[in-house]
Amino acid sequence: QVQLVESGGGLVQAGGSLRLSCAASGSTPSFYAMGWYRQAPGKQRELVAIIPRGGSTNVAESVKGRFTISGDNAKNSVYLQMNSLKPEDTAVYYCNAVTWSAIQYWGQGTQVTVSS
Repeated sequence: QVQLVESGGGLVQAGGSLRLSCAASGSTPSFYAMGWYRQAPGKQRELVAIIPRGGSTNVAESVKGRFTISGDNAKNSVYLQMNSLKPEDTAVYYCNAVTWSAIQYWGQGTQVTVSS
């Protein structure tokens, strides 16, 4: 069984920074990509950033230039460095991993709250 365990969320003032981490544990398959999604209250879950194995990262326009995604294939881990945070970044952030056969795994979510 695969588990994605997130950490690093919290409360921060606007303009501050947070770093999210996600590590896969259990019988981990080879992932095609790992990434981050977020869901704000009353809104749909949206892609924040994704990093395919050996490919170019894809970052949402709303966070481009402020958020940076990185990964460690050997550790089956993915990270999200979030700088210049804004109140509109407030959401539950979910780690996501996709296998080469398109099976998706999700973390339990970590709350990020940005105060104005």
